[in-house]
Parts: sequence; C-alpha cells; structure tokens
Amino acid sequence: MSVSPLLYFVRHVWQHHRKPLAWLLVGFVLPWFVFVRLAREVWEDEGLPGDHSILEFLHAHATPALDALAVGLSRAGGPLGASLLAGAIWLGLLLAGPRRALAFFGLAVGGAQLLNLSAKYLLLRTRPSLWVSLAPETSYSFPSGHTMAAAALAAAVGFLLWRTRWRWPAVAVGLLWAVGMGWSRMYLGVHYPSDVLAGWVGSVGWVGGLHLLFSRYFRELGVVWHEWENRALRRPLDA
Repeated sequence: MSVSPLLYFVRHVWQHHRKPLAWLLVGFVLPWFVFVRLAREVWEDEGLPGDHSILEFLHAHATPALDALAVGLSRAGGPLGASLLAGAIWLGLLLAGPRRALAFFGLAVGGAQLLNLSAKYLLLRTRPSLWVSLAPETSYSFPSGHTMAAAALAAAVGFLLWRTRWRWPAVAVGLLWAVGMGWSRMYLGVHYPSDVLAGWVGSVGWVGGLHLLFSRYFRELGVVWHEWENRALRRPLDA
C-alpha cells in the first residue's frame, strides 16, 4: 500500500523537524498573532484595557533618578543612538563575520524599522497626552519605534551569538536593553503599553522569521518538499 505524498511530507517533517516547527510557532506565528490582535484593537480605537492605568501608575511613582534614567535610555535608543549602535555591530560583522551573518543583521534591524514606519502610517495612532512629557514626541504612536529597534537589535545579536559561549550574556543584556527601552517610553508618557508590547512582539516575529529563513532547517524542509513533489508526480504512474 503506497503512502500518500502529502501524508509522507507531514509525517517526515513532524518526525525529523520538530524543533524548527516549534520555533516557527513560538518565534513567528505567536508573536505576529499578538501583533495583529493589538493592531486590530488600535484600529478600533481601543488598545489594551490597562493602557491608561499603567501609565498613570508609572507617573505616580516618578522620581528625579528615574526621570534621568528614562531620558537617558530614550536618547540612547533614539534614531541617532540606535543607528550608531547598529552601525558599530554591522561594521564588526563586516570585518570579522560571514556574509550571511551580515545580511541577516542588516535585514533584521533595517526591516524592523521599515515595518515600524509602515504600521505607524497605516494606523495613525496619536500619542498619549496624560501629562507634559520630559521628552515629548510628535510622530505617530503605534508601535513604539524605540522599543522595536531595541528588540530587533537584541534578538538579532542573540541569534548570531547563540552557538557561542557569549549567548547567555547576549540574551541577558539584550533583554535588559529591550525591556528598559519599553519601560522608558511608557514612563515618559510618550507611548501606551500596547505600543511597547507591539514593538517587542513585532521585532521577535520579524527577526524570528528571518532566523528560520537563514537556518539549515529551512533548507532541510526544502529538500523534503522536493521529495514530496517527486512522490506526487510519480503517484499517477504507480496507481
């Protein structure tokens, strides 16, 4: 009894490629599902239920030291600071890294910024105006550009260093950078929590998808797909 080509493909992928399938779900499908749901809420002019209350809580516990920290983080993660940091990493990869790593990093960081701008001008969400911010912004709010850039940078570096001894320090520093950037934007009152959450998951989904495309798992799935096509073409002759 011959095995259905489609059944062969599904069974083979499940038996031998569970790891990339799990990452596809956790690192790509789930983040983009959350991003799309947030975008839908913003499109319907709602956002998250706690958008205002979380901002009010942060503002109620403001201190001069936290003010200085939030402003410093926002300046470091702004267009100039983020560009200098990404440029330094890109230059290091250009001098020492393989070309695939260079292309991956450029697409990860640059693509995240293009996605951010596209979403901003599609949804046109206005900034919060609960108090006068220490670092006011006038552009659109959703998603947070600072947070999305920080998360994309952190995720890209984490993937590039994952097979080295530096992976856990890179993950720890990257998480602190991305989380701190999101906190600073909410603390300063220039982004809603839903803007920040969208920045995090949007970058994870984007960089996670690129990681799959650049990984050996994607090439292995391509081989299995060709085998499935060959079986499908031969099946009418075998029947």
